[in-house]
Amino acid sequence: MLLTFLVLGSGSIYAQQSDTGYSWKSAKKNIIRYNLSSALLFGFDKTIILGYERLLKPNRSISINAGSTALPKLVNLSFDSLQVKTDAKNTGFNFSVDYRFYLGKLNKYNAPRGVYVGPYYSFNQWNRTNDISFLTTSGSEKLAKSEMDFNLNMVGAELGYQFVFWKRATLDLVLIGPGVGFYNIKAKAEGNLSEAEKEKLQDALIQIIEEKFPGMNYVLSDKEFTGSGTLKTSSVGFRYLIHIGFLF
Repeated sequence: MLLTFLVLGSGSIYAQQSDTGYSWKSAKKNIIRYNLSSALLFGFDKTIILGYERLLKPNRSISINAGSTALPKLVNLSFDSLQVKTDAKNTGFNFSVDYRFYLGKLNKYNAPRGVYVGPYYSFNQWNRTNDISFLTTSGSEKLAKSEMDFNLNMVGAELGYQFVFWKRATLDLVLIGPGVGFYNIKAKAEGNLSEAEKEKLQDALIQIIEEKFPGMNYVLSDKEFTGSGTLKTSSVGFRYLIHIGFLF
């Protein structure tokens, strides 16, 4: 529905801005952009991912994006007898690159406006340290500190559409981005915890990931941490992004 509205609106409102007299030498070849979708997902306070797209040829470009991100606060999360007290540390990093082929036969306008396809690679890393409390069967409280490292590498292909409004403002939508994801999760706890309590803590961390990332309940189903607190797996995943930017 949104894509249909934007396509019709772009065609009707900006039809007069055709690319007649197009010249590669004088064409605007650069876009700086802001990753809006990640900020909406993880919060605007700790997620700032910026990007740059450069036209290499009239129908080809390369796009690089990088920035900081973090998982939402978990202060109010409870899991059975476990409760998160504070977020002692909560950081993350995002990097991605894609090579785009703008499909001239399908596009009325010249790149970087229109339909594109291409390969991509993305890397995400999150680190979280929390102060945890456990309520024992006797009603006493045991304090501990948990640390989780979550790394995700993904390689795939994407289909997207980039709009250009008023000759400068851009709206970039990665609509379909299937790929293969490689997941590496490390979880450890410091404190006087029993093995059963450590397992409960690991289950809580998995629950956090599954709740925030669509499809992770499928990826992590029947997966368990090793004795050293590591979980590695791979699975089919997807990529969906919304960027807003400025063309110059």
